[in-house]
Amino acid sequence: MKRHLCAILAADIVGYSRLVEADETGVLTRQKKHLSQFLLPVIERHRGRIVKLMGDGILVEFSSAVEAVSCAVEVQREMPEREAGYPEGSRIEYRIGINLGDVVAEGEDILGTGVNIAARLEQAADPGGICVSGTVYDQLGALPSLRLEPLGEIEVKNIEKPVRAYRIALSPDGMTAPPRIRRKKILPAALAMVAASIVGGWFFFSTSPRFAQSTGSEQVTDDRPSIAVLPFDNFGAAGEEDYFSDGMTEDLITDLSKVSGLFVLARNTTFAYRDQAMDLQEVARELGVQYVVEGSVRRVGDRIRINAQLIDARTGGHIWADRYDRDMTDVLELQDDVVKRIVTELAVTLDPDEAARLAEPKQVDPEAYDLLLRGLEQFRRFSPDTNRVARSYFERALAIDPNFARAEADLALTYAMDAEQVWTQYPHEASRKAQLHAERALKLDAKLAQVHFAFSLVHRNLGDIDASIAASQRAVELDPNYADGYATLASSLAYAGRVDESFAAIEHAVKLNPIRAFFYVWIEGLAHYVAGDHARAAELFERVLIANPEFTAAHRMLAATYIELDQIDDAEWSAHEVLATAPGFRVSLDAKVTNFMDAELKERYLAALQQAGLP
Repeated sequence: MKRHLCAILAADIVGYSRLVEADETGVLTRQKKHLSQFLLPVIERHRGRIVKLMGDGILVEFSSAVEAVSCAVEVQREMPEREAGYPEGSRIEYRIGINLGDVVAEGEDILGTGVNIAARLEQAADPGGICVSGTVYDQLGALPSLRLEPLGEIEVKNIEKPVRAYRIALSPDGMTAPPRIRRKKILPAALAMVAASIVGGWFFFSTSPRFAQSTGSEQVTDDRPSIAVLPFDNFGAAGEEDYFSDGMTEDLITDLSKVSGLFVLARNTTFAYRDQAMDLQEVARELGVQYVVEGSVRRVGDRIRINAQLIDARTGGHIWADRYDRDMTDVLELQDDVVKRIVTELAVTLDPDEAARLAEPKQVDPEAYDLLLRGLEQFRRFSPDTNRVARSYFERALAIDPNFARAEADLALTYAMDAEQVWTQYPHEASRKAQLHAERALKLDAKLAQVHFAFSLVHRNLGDIDASIAASQRAVELDPNYADGYATLASSLAYAGRVDESFAAIEHAVKLNPIRAFFYVWIEGLAHYVAGDHARAAELFERVLIANPEFTAAHRMLAATYIELDQIDDAEWSAHEVLATAPGFRVSLDAKVTNFMDAELKERYLAALQQAGLP
């Protein structure tokens, strides 16, 4: 028997039989929606593994008791809001029990005393509550914001000794803030390890789409043919070439998204299916698309082979499939050939600019292209260290091919991120370097959407919000499916005080990228902060930091927001978090890159940072 130690979370629906008897269709529909759009993404964010789903319950395995508890608190905090529109007595509520113990692995299932105790604790929990064992309690020193009440010892069937049990104190409406793992500057290594585990579209965090916050056909209401490009399989050296197959897939998504006659889901959403066994029709239903593109990549030396196929998700039938064998110098033309074939098969009309772009011959130096893809893999990990590593790859690519516009644009982004996150003591200098490289990229290819995306950040960091908005608008004109372009437009609109437009832009970004990246949630929080809704802003910033503790901008916004809410202790802890992620941070530096157009709001924000204790 294979044994291991883990945290086990058991949850069930309170009064399930009664609820189903009263409204079977309604309850089952709501529960399915809660699972796909809320419960499962929360579990995925906290690195849980679904062991089994029952009609009225769920069993989840975590490697960390802290993650299991954080997950449970987030679930119980959110559920009252999700069920608020239904009459009392018909609302879905969960009871949750958590134990840390030894289990026996039997295939995908887990068995044994550890599981039995979790199930017993679940039964002892209040409706909407959480009950944990003493072994879990002993691990929660990292969550000082939690208040636990002792329940004494609970008798557990077939277990000789009683189990210590504790109740996590939640307010009656379940709206206790989610626990924050508070770190001072003594834990930068731990932060780096967390950041190294984060992989997402651009620098964004993504999760599994079947556990997404918003999935399903309701997301795609566009009249255009809708497509999801799934991560191409790597048939090269196992594990060593994943960055290459991922990069090829992303380039194909980018090229397809520039065709205005197509609706193309963003990388974040489709890449969450990476390394999963998939039923393509089920995937398409989850993502709400009509067509799916899948394939494989194999690179040997300077030769590349791509197998690609287009599938009608409504019938499961293959519309088109082909194999391409090319030299690496022709990899960009290969991608264009795939795009043209898909456009032809779907009878999409290209405008003159799109047709000219696809007809234009393209070649790239194989080594420079490889370095670009390696750099992008590092850039998406989103930490000060990986940002510097990514920059070195982009610089090496440009040393080989000085006319590589995409490498120039991405190099500009590394400097822009140094400035925006205050990962440098010289943010203004970093912004100027970002501007220099963005201008070089613009001269090389003015129709590259990423160039204007970079300019949006550059202009914002240099204090020109109107120019930032214009650059984002130009990026989404060139690439109508550019989800991250709409997200950055939303953030600049928020800084400009145009809150309603900001919410509309982020809503469109989510439509294109249903698996909401943490940066999108941060933008929503920013817009709420500007609108003066500090309670909602704090809640959103807290969610961001559960997903990515390295995101300095969220820490500093949260510090200021807590001051507005008169939560001084929390504000001071957030200030410690800022310095843990950006040791060189100074309020005077932030003043150079945080550009609220409302002078009074900016002054209030900077004063709040000082009140929180930031130097």
